[in-house]
Amino acid sequence: MKRRHLIAAIALSSLLLTQAWADAPIVIKFSHVVAKDTPKGKAAERFKELAEAATKGRVKVELYPNSTLYKDKEELEALQLGAVQMLAPSLAKFGPLGVKEFELFDLPYIFPDYAALTRVTEGTIGRDLLKKLEPKGILGLAYWDNGFKMMSSNRPMHVPADMKGLKMRIQASKVLDAQMRALGANPQVMAFSEVYQALQTGVVDGAENPPSNLYTQKMHEVQKHLTVTNHGYIGYAVIVNKNFWDKLPADIRGQLEGAMKEASRYGNKIAQQENAQALEAVRKSGKTLIYTPTDAEKAEWRKALLPVHKKMEDRIGKDLIAATNKEASR
Repeated sequence: MKRRHLIAAIALSSLLLTQAWADAPIVIKFSHVVAKDTPKGKAAERFKELAEAATKGRVKVELYPNSTLYKDKEELEALQLGAVQMLAPSLAKFGPLGVKEFELFDLPYIFPDYAALTRVTEGTIGRDLLKKLEPKGILGLAYWDNGFKMMSSNRPMHVPADMKGLKMRIQASKVLDAQMRALGANPQVMAFSEVYQALQTGVVDGAENPPSNLYTQKMHEVQKHLTVTNHGYIGYAVIVNKNFWDKLPADIRGQLEGAMKEASRYGNKIAQQENAQALEAVRKSGKTLIYTPTDAEKAEWRKALLPVHKKMEDRIGKDLIAATNKEASR
């Protein structure tokens, strides 16, 4: 009898343990490299709020902003290994991963405005690019905007010739490398989390950033000049570990997709506003002189940088660049 009771007790304990595991929330570790008060940081916070509410606590989203979990050089590998479930890396990160078509987004002056950008990311081109990540074990869920980039350094940069010889921090991208070389600058690949110190110590002379990144990382404190070139775009793709996502219950996936759509609308809506506010905050700080090029000077910047499109055709795809230009100019 004692043995029978023991077996029954073990069976009951096993059942209770199984039930406890079943009742435990699904944890999504969401890592990113920027501050909480950037457009991406705020969109991630909104996704967490919406996802946990939609799933009634069945999912717990743990946010790790500002490179607290992984730096941008490490995070993609961590996602592929399953150490983290969700990221929102810069689109430039997918070129070094082997999906060179994403370097389309690094091309200077490829998007004249946000409307053109949205037509590309929300259309066939954007969807097809995300599908190219799946063989890497990555599923793309959404595009998140940051904004258009400006050049900063410790000397005035009114025309492309003013860039000659400057050591400029870039992300690891062949397109961005070619862009800086076209301006006569020396590109320096560096993790985002290291840029402030590099600017402060003179390891690099300058960088390219949307105002929200420049301001929230306090780069304006160590940069005397900022030129409103709006020459390129920085955006992100929200991605998940495909194996993790595929194993989620179908209803959970649906709820998370709904939360992601709403968080994406929110984040992309505030991106322009946040960058405008950050630029004004930089201006008011008095630490950085902001220069807006004249129409003639803007034409010089475009003339210097548009040849990069032709140079990158073999890498990115001539047809893809042409299709994007056509969609963007519509």
